[in-house]
Amino acid sequence: MNLEAMWSNRYRGMGDQYLFGTEPSHFLANRAELFKKGDSAILLADGEGRNSVWLAEKGLDVTAIEISPVALEKAKKLASTRNVDIEFIESDMLFHDWNAASFIAKFDWVIGIFIQFVGRDGMAQQFQIMKDLTRPGGRVLLHGYTPEQLEYKTGGPSDINNLYTSALLAEAFSGWKVEELIKYEADICEGVGHNGHSALIGMIAQKI
Repeated sequence: MNLEAMWSNRYRGMGDQYLFGTEPSHFLANRAELFKKGDSAILLADGEGRNSVWLAEKGLDVTAIEISPVALEKAKKLASTRNVDIEFIESDMLFHDWNAASFIAKFDWVIGIFIQFVGRDGMAQQFQIMKDLTRPGGRVLLHGYTPEQLEYKTGGPSDINNLYTSALLAEAFSGWKVEELIKYEADICEGVGHNGHSALIGMIAQKI
């Protein structure tokens, strides 16, 4: 089963419910003061829209890319219900023609929330795409799981190669100004997909 089919099956199986809920990632929401009205933001592998819709409500100019058409339909429904406009793109972030869309070095914020669906090679490609999309002075925000999450089994990938460590992120964004890099544990409740005690990591890095 390919990646699109796998995720579409998961989202479709939820019916009208949202796999990860309709409220934003707690890491994102707890940094609300960083996001300014009029900022441009792109969310990669955005799923059913909970994070992109929240940022659009804050007055940001939001673009969201997602591989699953099922997830995108639910994201569009959520955006309509919450009265916000978002540019939705149905595509695989790893194979999208970003140059053709004139998205290179465009965004104030490039955001990846739980996008840990690839191993080390794919992850390096993800990070490079995020760097390429960020304008000078703009920021990348990443939020995900650490290897300790394998013990908790409350969400996220089962392959250790898909998980983040502080050292991995610091190395990947060397040459950038890492403004925050925090490893922590918390009880989270984000739909049925992320539910329970979790081993987490978050990073904000500025392109200089």
